[in-house]
Amino acid sequence: MLPPFGQKRRMEPPLLMLQDICLSFGASPVLNGAEIGVGPRERICLVGTNGSGKSTLLKIAAGIIAPDRGTRVLQPTATLRYLPQEPDLSGFQTVLGYVVDGLDTETDVYRARSFLDQLGLAETNSTDHLSGGELRRAALARILAAAPDVLLLDEPTNHLDVATIEWLENELDHSHAGIVVISHDRRFLERVARRIVWLDNGRTSRLDRSFSHFEAWRDEVFEQDARNAHKLSRLVSREEDWLRYGISARRKRNVRRIAELSALRQREHDKAREPREMQIVQGTAPLSGRIVIDANAITTRFFQKTIVHNLSLRVVRGDRLGIVGENGIGKTTLLKILTCQEAPDCGNVVQGANVIVATLDQQRAALDPTQTLAETLTGGNTDTVNVNGDVRHVTSYMKDFLFRPEQARNPVGLLSGGERGRLLLAAALARPSNLLVLDEPTNDLDFETLDVLQDILSGYAGTILVISHDRDFLDRITTSTLAAEGNGIWIRYAGSYSDMVSQRRSTETPVIPIRRINEPPKKPASKSKLTNFSFKDRHRLQHLTSEIASIQIEVEKLAATLSDSTLFSMDPGRFNEATVALANLQDHLDSLETSWLELELRRGSERQSSS
Repeated sequence: MLPPFGQKRRMEPPLLMLQDICLSFGASPVLNGAEIGVGPRERICLVGTNGSGKSTLLKIAAGIIAPDRGTRVLQPTATLRYLPQEPDLSGFQTVLGYVVDGLDTETDVYRARSFLDQLGLAETNSTDHLSGGELRRAALARILAAAPDVLLLDEPTNHLDVATIEWLENELDHSHAGIVVISHDRRFLERVARRIVWLDNGRTSRLDRSFSHFEAWRDEVFEQDARNAHKLSRLVSREEDWLRYGISARRKRNVRRIAELSALRQREHDKAREPREMQIVQGTAPLSGRIVIDANAITTRFFQKTIVHNLSLRVVRGDRLGIVGENGIGKTTLLKILTCQEAPDCGNVVQGANVIVATLDQQRAALDPTQTLAETLTGGNTDTVNVNGDVRHVTSYMKDFLFRPEQARNPVGLLSGGERGRLLLAAALARPSNLLVLDEPTNDLDFETLDVLQDILSGYAGTILVISHDRDFLDRITTSTLAAEGNGIWIRYAGSYSDMVSQRRSTETPVIPIRRINEPPKKPASKSKLTNFSFKDRHRLQHLTSEIASIQIEVEKLAATLSDSTLFSMDPGRFNEATVALANLQDHLDSLETSWLELELRRGSERQSSS
């Protein structure tokens, strides 16, 4: 372990200590001298890229995996609990049976019941049909009830809603345990962690400061490594020149110096780092219509529970809409209704013209664990991927997402959670789209991948709908927020997640729900107007569709012309002419799209009344 950064702290006997931990999977070393120590009330975050071995090191700390070399010491009187990334409740009929398993005292059982109540879980719930969030809450209740001396948490915030994350932050803050946590939720780590252990290239480094200092420290380390690598490379070059041209090398073959050169080459190889940035080119599609989604007075119930009640919502091109709410409130169901994957019980949802959707789902259901990575990206019929008309070999495209060429033939089932997220991201971004639908896209992604994803979304030319509980991610991406208020009521707020929280807490200015940003309230059409959809209307709708498509082509041509930064200086007359023409075309396009939308609503109402 590298010497700690920052001020020296008072040394206490560690409750848990790992020293010189080495582990290889086949010929590939995963851990090479990793170390970590946990003292009472320590708050350590274990960080590193996906696939760097964080979860493996945590399993070694928990005693689940034995290392090839190294020592693990847990104080004989210390108790330890481990939260896995994917809790397994098989073998337990009820939630309470799972949570109290292994607890020793009546106090522990009482605490378990209390935690279940606070987390909103019924003791008698069957373990067979729990959601991802319910599984995680049950696992948290199980480990916290034991009040252990050491807590090892692997991605504890995955699938949790914001309210539960904030509850967990408070519980950990009051815990007496030494805690090691793996998480990619920046805001969670900023509030919980007081010390950083960074796992990189199989080795650990420690920073005795809060998480907010990590990225600046990491960048300093990268810069120093680059300088060291440059010096080492120059030294290797000098020695290679000696080997090729030195007189003593040709005549005497100085064995010692040749051995030193071999060692230098090995050091240079060991210092080489994997690429740190993903080079991503996303598929592009023609612009969608100005109106992407128009939902009018939709209501949906699931059994006796109202998921959505009388919601009217318009999403226009370029919107970045975040959808937030408690687990089980119906966010994913609402997303499916808005994207026309499911129909509401009442009301209408109309998708705009020329909308092309790409989806990243919460459960990674699009991934077949038996398929190889190459088959997943190519469809299994070829070795190439077509991105923006650029045909690329699948291994080249995989490198953009930090996958090694040798992984192309590996089954998806061998990937870590973060690697599966990267693979699904690669598959989604390869497809042309102008509407991105993201359901919990940040689960299991490391900080580097999150940063690249945020950059992609910030520059995305289309529209984005995103469900996420990552507060930092929402603040960086969204321009408006649709929040569940309970009993099927959803309110749209202008701004990001933090803006929504501020508006909710404001006592000076009442919060005004924003149902249509920059749009006047739309008057509901009368029943007679909606239900009379004639043959003439059907013909007009078909004509509008082709007319809108042709005008969109003209709009794109004019926009491309005006994108030339030299046009105004070289030909101001042409610049002004193109500007006026573009404005007129866009006004005409808006009018046509409004007409098209009204006809679609009438056609939908006719179908609903006839059924």
